[in-house]
Amino acid sequence: MRIRGRRRCKDCGREWSYFDTGRVDCPDCGSMRSVGTGDRERHTDSAVELDLSVPRAELDDATDIDDIASELKTTLRDYVRQRGFVRAGELQSVDDTVLAAAELLHAVDVFGRTRDPDDEMQWYVLELLRGADDGQRPDPSSVPASMTDARGLAYAEVLDAFCSDLGTWLDDNPDPAARQVREALATHVKRVDAVYGDVPAEESELLVRAARDLVSYLVDDDEMALTTAQERLSRLG
Repeated sequence: MRIRGRRRCKDCGREWSYFDTGRVDCPDCGSMRSVGTGDRERHTDSAVELDLSVPRAELDDATDIDDIASELKTTLRDYVRQRGFVRAGELQSVDDTVLAAAELLHAVDVFGRTRDPDDEMQWYVLELLRGADDGQRPDPSSVPASMTDARGLAYAEVLDAFCSDLGTWLDDNPDPAARQVREALATHVKRVDAVYGDVPAEESELLVRAARDLVSYLVDDDEMALTTAQERLSRLG
């Protein structure tokens, strides 16, 4: 959507950036009486931060991951839902925090549905919980076979949102070559989603890197990055 990113309080005159704060109430006086100023810009990425310190602390007092699963999934779901890839008209890359948050959400779900989760599954969920809000993602080689679906589906969902935002951004900033690569990426993402994430973790990582290459090409004018993105996707058939 397009919004006016600057706001001015009608009561005290304070101006602030909605893009930076995500707030419509005045930071100074708390008034809800404000008006938008400046040009309208496309904006899909809310100013939201992921903080998992509370569920980590609660897990210290709990006997099992399942004891904190419901609240944790709500926190993660709200965070992922509010994230986007266009900020004040500028295209954003796929960052590690949104990927880790989405993966933790699916990993907790898989853990809860498994009748007798083993130590490897538990370790993996705890590893994600330990560092997801700092953007720490376990290396693809360390993903247990029981969790590759969780990673694949999580990354596919994030990349689907990225492809959607990118398509809209390209409507305003046409680039035929980038659109072609974007369509190839979207096709691979849909395939992963269709098999419920059942792809090797290395393949999920290739899709993420291709998306980031595409942003580097569009934002930094890195021609080689476009070629790299095409090569990554061609490896997947």
